[in-house]
Amino acid sequence: MEVKRRTARNLVSKLSSVSEQTRTDALCELRLISKHDHDSRPLIADAGAVPYLSETLYGSSPTIQENAAATLLNLSISSRASLMSTRGFLDALSHALSNSPSPTVVQSCAATLHSLLIAEDTYRPIIGSKRDILYTLLSIITDNNAPPRSIKDALKALFGVALYPLNRASLVGLGAVPALVSLIVRDARTGIVEDATAVLAQIAGCEESEEAMRKAGGVRVLGDLLDEGTGASERIRENAVAALLNLARCGGEKGRKEVKEMGAKVMEGITDLTKNGSAKGKTKAAELLKIVVDGYGNQSEVRDFRFNTSSDFMNHSI
Repeated sequence: MEVKRRTARNLVSKLSSVSEQTRTDALCELRLISKHDHDSRPLIADAGAVPYLSETLYGSSPTIQENAAATLLNLSISSRASLMSTRGFLDALSHALSNSPSPTVVQSCAATLHSLLIAEDTYRPIIGSKRDILYTLLSIITDNNAPPRSIKDALKALFGVALYPLNRASLVGLGAVPALVSLIVRDARTGIVEDATAVLAQIAGCEESEEAMRKAGGVRVLGDLLDEGTGASERIRENAVAALLNLARCGGEKGRKEVKEMGAKVMEGITDLTKNGSAKGKTKAAELLKIVVDGYGNQSEVRDFRFNTSSDFMNHSI
Protein backbone atom coordinates (compact mmCIF):
# COMPACT_ATOMS: atom_id res chain seq x y z
CA MET A 1 0.00 0.00 0.00
CA GLU A 2 2.88 2.36 0.74
CA VAL A 3 4.17 1.91 -2.80
CA LYS A 4 0.75 2.84 -4.17
CA ARG A 5 0.65 5.89 -1.89
CA ARG A 6 4.06 7.08 -3.12
CA THR A 7 3.02 6.50 -6.73
CA ALA A 8 -0.14 8.55 -6.24
CA ARG A 9 1.78 11.41 -4.61
CA ASN A 10 4.39 11.39 -7.35
CA LEU A 11 1.82 11.52 -10.15
CA VAL A 12 -0.25 14.21 -8.45
CA SER A 13 2.85 16.34 -7.95
CA LYS A 14 3.39 16.25 -11.71
CA LEU A 15 -0.03 17.84 -12.30
CA SER A 16 1.49 21.19 -11.32
CA SER A 17 4.38 20.86 -13.78
CA VAL A 18 5.02 23.67 -16.27
CA SER A 19 5.39 21.00 -18.95
CA GLU A 20 2.09 20.13 -20.66
CA GLN A 21 3.50 16.79 -21.72
CA THR A 22 4.40 15.93 -18.14
CA ARG A 23 0.90 16.87 -16.98
CA THR A 24 -0.69 14.89 -19.79
CA ASP A 25 1.36 11.76 -19.05
CA ALA A 26 0.53 12.00 -15.33
CA LEU A 27 -3.18 12.40 -16.09
CA CYS A 28 -3.16 9.36 -18.37
CA GLU A 29 -1.57 7.27 -15.62
CA LEU A 30 -3.97 8.55 -12.98
CA ARG A 31 -6.91 7.72 -15.21
CA LEU A 32 -5.73 4.15 -15.73
CA ILE A 33 -4.83 3.58 -12.09
CA SER A 34 -8.14 4.98 -10.85
CA LYS A 35 -9.97 2.77 -13.30
CA HIS A 36 -8.27 -0.53 -12.53
CA ASP A 37 -7.07 -0.20 -8.92
CA HIS A 38 -9.89 0.48 -6.48
CA ASP A 39 -7.45 0.80 -3.55
CA SER A 40 -5.62 3.65 -5.24
CA ARG A 41 -8.67 5.90 -5.63
CA PRO A 42 -8.66 7.25 -2.05
CA LEU A 43 -4.87 7.52 -2.19
CA ILE A 44 -5.09 9.69 -5.30
CA ALA A 45 -7.74 11.87 -3.69
CA ASP A 46 -5.77 12.15 -0.43
CA ALA A 47 -2.70 13.19 -2.41
CA GLY A 48 -4.57 16.33 -3.45
CA ALA A 49 -5.51 15.44 -7.00
CA VAL A 50 -9.08 16.82 -7.01
CA PRO A 51 -8.22 20.57 -7.09
CA TYR A 52 -5.81 19.99 -9.99
CA LEU A 53 -8.27 17.81 -11.85
CA SER A 54 -11.05 20.36 -11.37
CA GLU A 55 -8.85 23.20 -12.63
CA THR A 56 -7.91 21.11 -15.65
CA LEU A 57 -11.55 21.07 -16.76
CA TYR A 58 -11.13 24.76 -17.64
CA GLY A 59 -8.28 23.94 -20.04
CA SER A 60 -8.36 24.11 -23.81
CA SER A 61 -6.95 20.67 -24.62
CA PRO A 62 -9.72 18.08 -25.19
CA THR A 63 -7.33 15.21 -24.43
CA ILE A 64 -6.29 16.65 -21.09
CA GLN A 65 -9.90 17.47 -20.25
CA GLU A 66 -10.99 13.94 -21.11
CA ASN A 67 -8.39 12.36 -18.84
CA ALA A 68 -9.20 14.73 -15.98
CA ALA A 69 -12.97 14.21 -16.28
CA ALA A 70 -12.57 10.43 -16.48
CA THR A 71 -10.34 10.40 -13.41
CA LEU A 72 -12.87 12.47 -11.45
CA LEU A 73 -15.59 10.03 -12.48
CA ASN A 74 -13.51 7.10 -11.25
CA LEU A 75 -12.79 8.87 -7.96
CA SER A 76 -16.50 9.58 -7.49
CA ILE A 77 -17.09 5.88 -6.97
CA SER A 78 -15.30 5.76 -3.62
CA SER A 79 -13.92 9.23 -2.79
CA ARG A 80 -17.06 11.33 -3.02
CA ALA A 81 -16.35 13.43 0.06
CA SER A 82 -13.01 14.54 -1.38
CA LEU A 83 -14.76 15.76 -4.53
CA MET A 84 -17.63 17.55 -2.83
CA SER A 85 -15.40 19.22 -0.25
CA THR A 86 -13.13 20.71 -2.92
CA ARG A 87 -13.86 24.37 -3.51
CA GLY A 88 -14.92 25.05 -7.08
CA PHE A 89 -15.40 21.39 -7.99
CA LEU A 90 -19.07 21.73 -8.99
CA ASP A 91 -18.35 24.98 -10.83
CA ALA A 92 -15.66 23.18 -12.84
CA LEU A 93 -18.08 20.37 -13.73
CA SER A 94 -20.65 22.96 -14.79
CA HIS A 95 -18.11 24.74 -16.98
CA ALA A 96 -17.05 21.52 -18.69
CA LEU A 97 -20.65 20.40 -19.21
CA SER A 98 -21.55 23.60 -21.01
CA ASN A 99 -18.30 24.49 -22.77
CA SER A 100 -16.28 21.40 -23.57
CA PRO A 101 -16.21 20.47 -27.27
CA SER A 102 -15.61 16.85 -26.32
CA PRO A 103 -18.70 14.62 -25.89
CA THR A 104 -16.55 12.31 -23.74
CA VAL A 105 -15.92 15.11 -21.25
CA VAL A 106 -19.61 16.00 -21.12
CA GLN A 107 -20.54 12.37 -20.54
CA SER A 108 -17.96 11.89 -17.79
CA CYS A 109 -19.08 15.05 -15.99
CA ALA A 110 -22.76 14.08 -16.17
CA ALA A 111 -21.93 10.55 -15.00
CA THR A 112 -19.93 11.98 -12.09
CA LEU A 113 -22.97 13.98 -11.01
CA HIS A 114 -25.13 10.87 -11.20
CA SER A 115 -22.61 8.91 -9.15
CA LEU A 116 -22.66 11.56 -6.42
CA LEU A 117 -26.44 12.05 -6.46
CA ILE A 118 -27.35 8.37 -6.29
CA ALA A 119 -24.90 7.53 -3.52
CA GLU A 120 -25.45 10.40 -1.08
CA ASP A 121 -28.76 11.99 -0.14
CA THR A 122 -26.99 15.01 1.34
CA TYR A 123 -25.49 15.99 -2.00
CA ARG A 124 -28.87 16.33 -3.75
CA PRO A 125 -29.89 19.73 -2.36
CA ILE A 126 -26.35 21.05 -2.90
CA ILE A 127 -26.17 20.02 -6.56
CA GLY A 128 -29.84 20.93 -7.06
CA SER A 129 -29.10 24.49 -5.97
CA LYS A 130 -26.68 24.90 -8.90
CA ARG A 131 -29.14 26.17 -11.49
CA ASP A 132 -26.40 26.42 -14.11
CA ILE A 133 -25.85 22.67 -13.83
CA LEU A 134 -29.57 21.91 -14.11
CA TYR A 135 -29.93 24.26 -17.07
CA THR A 136 -27.01 22.66 -18.89
CA LEU A 137 -28.30 19.12 -18.30
CA LEU A 138 -31.65 20.15 -19.74
CA SER A 139 -29.90 21.80 -22.68
CA ILE A 140 -28.19 18.51 -23.47
CA ILE A 141 -31.43 16.54 -23.67
CA THR A 142 -33.02 19.18 -25.92
CA ASP A 143 -30.08 19.28 -28.32
CA ASN A 144 -31.02 17.35 -31.45
CA ASN A 145 -27.34 16.86 -32.25
CA ALA A 146 -26.30 15.53 -28.84
CA PRO A 147 -24.89 11.97 -28.89
CA PRO A 148 -27.22 9.35 -27.36
CA ARG A 149 -24.71 8.61 -24.60
CA SER A 150 -24.64 12.30 -23.60
CA ILE A 151 -28.43 12.39 -23.44
CA LYS A 152 -28.60 9.22 -21.34
CA ASP A 153 -25.95 10.45 -18.91
CA ALA A 154 -27.70 13.81 -18.60
CA LEU A 155 -31.02 12.05 -17.92
CA LYS A 156 -29.49 9.92 -15.20
CA ALA A 157 -28.03 13.02 -13.55
CA LEU A 158 -31.42 14.75 -13.76
CA PHE A 159 -33.02 11.71 -12.18
CA GLY A 160 -30.61 11.96 -9.26
CA VAL A 161 -31.42 15.65 -8.88
CA ALA A 162 -35.16 14.93 -8.91
CA LEU A 163 -34.86 12.38 -6.11
CA TYR A 164 -34.77 15.35 -3.74
CA PRO A 165 -38.36 16.65 -3.58
CA LEU A 166 -37.46 20.32 -3.27
CA ASN A 167 -35.44 20.15 -6.49
CA ARG A 168 -38.48 19.18 -8.54
CA ALA A 169 -40.03 22.65 -8.57
CA SER A 170 -36.71 24.11 -9.71
CA LEU A 171 -36.60 21.67 -12.60
CA VAL A 172 -40.18 22.56 -13.55
CA GLY A 173 -39.26 26.25 -13.48
CA LEU A 174 -36.34 25.62 -15.83
CA GLY A 175 -38.58 23.90 -18.38
CA ALA A 176 -37.87 20.26 -17.58
CA VAL A 177 -41.41 19.04 -18.30
CA PRO A 178 -41.70 20.22 -21.94
CA ALA A 179 -38.08 19.19 -22.53
CA LEU A 180 -38.76 15.64 -21.33
CA VAL A 181 -42.12 15.31 -23.08
CA SER A 182 -40.58 16.51 -26.34
CA LEU A 183 -37.72 14.02 -25.97
CA ILE A 184 -40.14 11.16 -25.36
CA VAL A 185 -42.14 12.07 -28.45
CA ARG A 186 -39.25 12.57 -30.84
CA ASP A 187 -36.84 9.82 -29.73
CA ALA A 188 -37.67 6.23 -30.63
CA ARG A 189 -34.69 4.71 -28.80
CA THR A 190 -36.09 2.57 -25.99
CA GLY A 191 -33.29 3.24 -23.51
CA ILE A 192 -33.63 7.00 -23.79
CA VAL A 193 -37.42 6.93 -23.51
CA GLU A 194 -37.14 4.67 -20.46
CA ASP A 195 -34.82 7.12 -18.75
CA ALA A 196 -36.82 10.20 -19.80
CA THR A 197 -40.07 8.76 -18.45
CA ALA A 198 -38.34 7.85 -15.18
CA VAL A 199 -37.24 11.47 -14.71
CA LEU A 200 -40.71 12.73 -15.65
CA ALA A 201 -42.26 10.39 -13.09
CA GLN A 202 -40.09 11.93 -10.38
CA ILE A 203 -40.80 15.52 -11.39
CA ALA A 204 -44.54 14.79 -11.46
CA GLY A 205 -44.25 14.39 -7.70
CA CYS A 206 -44.64 18.13 -7.06
CA GLU A 207 -47.68 20.35 -7.39
CA GLU A 208 -45.86 22.74 -9.73
CA SER A 209 -45.74 20.03 -12.37
CA GLU A 210 -49.50 20.00 -13.01
CA GLU A 211 -49.72 23.13 -15.13
CA ALA A 212 -46.47 22.35 -16.93
CA MET A 213 -47.75 18.86 -17.79
CA ARG A 214 -51.00 20.30 -19.10
CA LYS A 215 -49.26 22.83 -21.32
CA ALA A 216 -46.83 20.22 -22.67
CA GLY A 217 -49.51 17.61 -23.30
CA GLY A 218 -47.75 15.28 -20.89
CA VAL A 219 -50.77 13.28 -19.79
CA ARG A 220 -51.70 12.49 -23.38
CA VAL A 221 -48.14 11.37 -24.16
CA LEU A 222 -48.01 9.18 -21.04
CA GLY A 223 -51.38 7.71 -21.94
CA ASP A 224 -50.15 6.88 -25.44
CA LEU A 225 -47.26 4.94 -23.90
CA LEU A 226 -49.77 2.80 -21.99
CA ASP A 227 -51.70 1.99 -25.16
CA GLU A 228 -50.84 -1.63 -25.88
CA GLY A 229 -50.62 -0.80 -29.59
CA THR A 230 -47.50 1.36 -29.12
CA GLY A 231 -45.34 -1.59 -28.11
CA ALA A 232 -43.62 0.34 -25.31
CA SER A 233 -41.35 -1.67 -23.02
CA GLU A 234 -42.53 -2.76 -19.59
CA ARG A 235 -40.24 -0.25 -17.91
CA ILE A 236 -41.58 2.63 -20.02
CA ARG A 237 -45.16 1.66 -19.21
CA GLU A 238 -44.38 1.37 -15.50
CA ASN A 239 -42.71 4.80 -15.57
CA ALA A 240 -45.79 6.22 -17.30
CA VAL A 241 -48.01 4.77 -14.58
CA ALA A 242 -45.76 6.22 -11.88
CA ALA A 243 -45.87 9.66 -13.51
CA LEU A 244 -49.66 9.65 -13.81
CA LEU A 245 -50.01 8.39 -10.24
CA ASN A 246 -47.74 11.11 -8.84
CA LEU A 247 -49.55 13.74 -10.88
CA ALA A 248 -52.92 12.57 -9.52
CA ARG A 249 -51.60 12.62 -5.97
CA CYS A 250 -49.79 15.95 -6.09
CA GLY A 251 -51.85 17.95 -8.56
CA GLY A 252 -55.17 19.70 -8.06
CA GLU A 253 -58.60 18.63 -9.16
CA LYS A 254 -57.94 19.50 -12.81
CA GLY A 255 -54.87 17.32 -12.92
CA ARG A 256 -56.60 14.48 -11.15
CA LYS A 257 -59.55 14.69 -13.55
CA GLU A 258 -57.24 14.66 -16.56
CA VAL A 259 -55.44 11.58 -15.24
CA LYS A 260 -58.76 9.80 -14.64
CA GLU A 261 -59.99 10.58 -18.14
CA MET A 262 -56.79 9.38 -19.75
CA GLY A 263 -56.66 6.32 -17.52
CA ALA A 264 -60.13 5.34 -18.63
CA LYS A 265 -58.92 5.28 -22.23
CA VAL A 266 -55.95 3.01 -21.49
CA MET A 267 -57.56 0.80 -18.87
CA GLU A 268 -56.34 -2.36 -20.56
CA GLY A 269 -52.72 -1.24 -20.44
CA ILE A 270 -52.93 -0.35 -16.75
CA THR A 271 -54.73 -3.59 -15.93
CA ASP A 272 -52.07 -5.59 -17.75
CA LEU A 273 -49.37 -4.10 -15.51
CA THR A 274 -51.32 -5.09 -12.38
CA LYS A 275 -50.90 -8.68 -13.54
CA ASN A 276 -47.63 -8.78 -15.46
CA GLY A 277 -45.52 -5.88 -14.20
CA SER A 278 -42.71 -5.90 -11.68
CA ALA A 279 -43.59 -5.99 -7.99
CA LYS A 280 -43.47 -2.19 -7.70
CA GLY A 281 -45.11 -1.80 -11.08
CA LYS A 282 -48.05 -3.98 -10.06
CA THR A 283 -48.58 -1.94 -6.89
CA LYS A 284 -48.49 1.41 -8.66
CA ALA A 285 -50.73 0.19 -11.47
CA ALA A 286 -53.27 -1.05 -8.93
CA GLU A 287 -53.23 2.31 -7.14
CA LEU A 288 -53.67 4.20 -10.41
CA LEU A 289 -56.48 1.85 -11.42
CA LYS A 290 -58.24 2.61 -8.14
CA ILE A 291 -58.05 6.34 -8.86
CA VAL A 292 -59.31 5.86 -12.42
CA VAL A 293 -62.21 3.62 -11.43
CA ASP A 294 -63.55 5.25 -8.29
CA GLY A 295 -61.40 8.30 -7.62
CA TYR A 296 -59.79 6.90 -4.49
CA GLY A 297 -56.12 6.52 -3.87
CA ASN A 298 -53.45 7.29 -1.32
CA GLN A 299 -52.92 10.98 -2.04
CA SER A 300 -50.66 11.50 0.96
CA GLU A 301 -47.91 9.23 -0.29
CA VAL A 302 -45.63 10.07 -3.17
CA ARG A 303 -42.80 7.61 -3.50
CA ASP A 304 -39.60 7.86 -5.44
CA PHE A 305 -39.70 5.77 -8.59
CA ARG A 306 -36.09 4.61 -8.80
CA PHE A 307 -34.01 3.60 -11.76
CA ASN A 308 -33.11 -0.04 -12.01
CA THR A 309 -29.54 0.30 -10.74
CA SER A 310 -28.59 -3.20 -11.84
CA SER A 311 -27.42 -1.79 -15.16
CA ASP A 312 -23.74 -1.62 -15.93
CA PHE A 313 -23.94 2.16 -15.69
CA MET A 314 -23.39 1.90 -11.96
CA ASN A 315 -19.99 0.32 -12.64
CA HIS A 316 -18.86 3.34 -14.54
CA SER A 317 -15.10 3.65 -14.14
CA ILE A 318 -13.58 4.63 -17.48
